[in-house]
Amino acid sequence: MTCLFVPPYLLEQIARSGGVGAAAARASATLSVDAQLRGQRAAQSRPTNAPSGTLVAVPGWTVHTADGSTTLPGRPVRAKGEPASGDDAVDEAADGIEGALRLFAEVFGRSSFDGAGAAVSLTVHYGRDYDNAFWDGAQLVFGDGDGEIFGRFTRPVDVLGHELTHAVTERSAALRYSGQSGALNESVSDVFGSCLKQWLLGQTVDEADWLIGAGLFVPGVRARGLRDMANPGTAYDDPRLGRDPQGASMDAYVETTDDNGGVHLNSGIANRAFHLSASAIGGRAWEGAGAIWYAALTGPDVGPDTDFAGFAAACVAAAGDHADVVGRAWETVGVTTASGSSSAAPTPTVPQESLVSVRRTGGFAGRTTEGTVDLGSHDARVPEVRELVDRIDLADVPGGDPHPDMFVYDFNLCGRCAKVPQQHLTPDLSRLAVLVLEA
Repeated sequence: MTCLFVPPYLLEQIARSGGVGAAAARASATLSVDAQLRGQRAAQSRPTNAPSGTLVAVPGWTVHTADGSTTLPGRPVRAKGEPASGDDAVDEAADGIEGALRLFAEVFGRSSFDGAGAAVSLTVHYGRDYDNAFWDGAQLVFGDGDGEIFGRFTRPVDVLGHELTHAVTERSAALRYSGQSGALNESVSDVFGSCLKQWLLGQTVDEADWLIGAGLFVPGVRARGLRDMANPGTAYDDPRLGRDPQGASMDAYVETTDDNGGVHLNSGIANRAFHLSASAIGGRAWEGAGAIWYAALTGPDVGPDTDFAGFAAACVAAAGDHADVVGRAWETVGVTTASGSSSAAPTPTVPQESLVSVRRTGGFAGRTTEGTVDLGSHDARVPEVRELVDRIDLADVPGGDPHPDMFVYDFNLCGRCAKVPQQHLTPDLSRLAVLVLEA
């Protein structure tokens, strides 16, 4: 799975809002770079549920730098056991991955993301002004941000914990990254990202801020973080970002074709269920609700297509003496053990025959960006767009499920439509996306 940290709807809002400096252009550039992340995933093994143990070795890791390029993994600069490098991003990634691997080993008895001690590879300084972080099935990757809205993605340790947990989910429940299972995939990453931050700080559930990505935004941006697990929908309200769109209960569940079925929007519902459970149990989240969620994630009752109701039932089954409070937490957000329903995805509107449109959703921030080029206009992009459209055969583009935190593109080429996960973009589709989505 490839997992981008910033949801595409947030990057797309920045791109649309303009704002000061070059933030809008940089957000668009980040989305364009993400469009080119294709075919770079290592072969995946079957999901593994390794048994927990009391003494589990912390595996090795290596931090690389891409030096502003998009070539992975880049140049190795620091490995486990080596001293600090003096590069803030390198050392933040090193400290973060060491802490995250220790959390899974010492608290949950899991050796690395695969449960079998796999070494972890990380890359920092990815791209130029790159506003995202992701797991691509082989690598944890972090951008430096644009300096106007986003800072370094290595700075908040829960961002690293979030992405590593996508790898854990890939090798355990393998939750499909779409709809409710995709929202659970996102929520589980927030859960263990938050547990990591609380564990490193030695906080109880009452002392924690329950924010995801606190410190990610630069000063002057009206944002406490990217998400608020305790109060979804309240993390930010800024002219460039818009207002945090997450819902806090099933009453606010969003049925959409954007963002892989709203995985970053609807994850707030499951996040709040975790916060309510952790608060009711009390103490330290990783010992109480965190242990229950880990048991559910890695147990036999959760699989690729598990929905909210199925995951809630697995949590209740794993909760032991806390089953009642965990059940009430899920009921508070409107989730019961009855199977939920989802409406069919709306049929995309077909534009006029001269219009070429691209809609990009997903990413860690879950933002949406879209653009249109009229082939009958005097737009300077028309000659190249027309040439690309003439030679692109959408029937040749492979299908498949999207990967967590990576983008999904809806192409409409004069009435020929296709939804293409980022990893399946061809060079021509990637170039077309860059052209059509230009600010």
